[in-house]
Amino acid sequence: MARLHTCSVQVLISLSLLTVFASLGAAEEARWTFDDTAADWVASNGTWEVQEGVYKQTTRWGEAMHALVDSEPWTDHGLSAKVRIEAGHWAGIVFRAQNEFEYYVYLLCPKENKSELWRHRHSTAFKDGFEGRDEIEHNIKPLGLTLTKQEWFTLSVQVEGDRIAVAINGIEQGVFTDSTYPAGTIGVWTWDTQASFDDVTVTDETTPVTPVEPHGKLAISWAGLKRQ
Repeated sequence: MARLHTCSVQVLISLSLLTVFASLGAAEEARWTFDDTAADWVASNGTWEVQEGVYKQTTRWGEAMHALVDSEPWTDHGLSAKVRIEAGHWAGIVFRAQNEFEYYVYLLCPKENKSELWRHRHSTAFKDGFEGRDEIEHNIKPLGLTLTKQEWFTLSVQVEGDRIAVAINGIEQGVFTDSTYPAGTIGVWTWDTQASFDDVTVTDETTPVTPVEPHGKLAISWAGLKRQ
């Protein structure tokens, strides 16, 4: 009986350790599938609607039309989303957004069969301020695929410190560095383009940091952000 008791204790300890290691290794995830609504999303400009299970920009013309998640900022994280361009030439994903004017965007341009990475900033040179931006890389030729309209592509970014890795359909397209925006929220984006977005997913090994100045935005927890 003593031997059986010892074995039982060892099994319980092993199971407990497995549970601990599994918990430590699991990344937090927030996902939006737009099956019903675009909860947590706020449109900065353009016309954004949920239609047939996707999040759509329905306006054809407009510069830097984007919608952002109203949340605490993420620091190091991964972001992915399915993107389909229906009319126009430019659509992509926003990350480390400080506000509606300051953010990074990784975008597709099927017209020229390339992707691009930009840093946006507020600019008083334009009447609404949305068009101000600086190039990080405007001519990333696709590796392992051809970009077309009316087709879904999965765009993704991985940010760690000042390192920005970008990918399409799981194929890395390049790694770049920029330290302007160390943390921020995420979103979707078009420029003179009608496009659809789906399965927007953020993964993070750490808890989102608390903003110094929330500017009236809600502090959304990971549990509240999770979408099945």
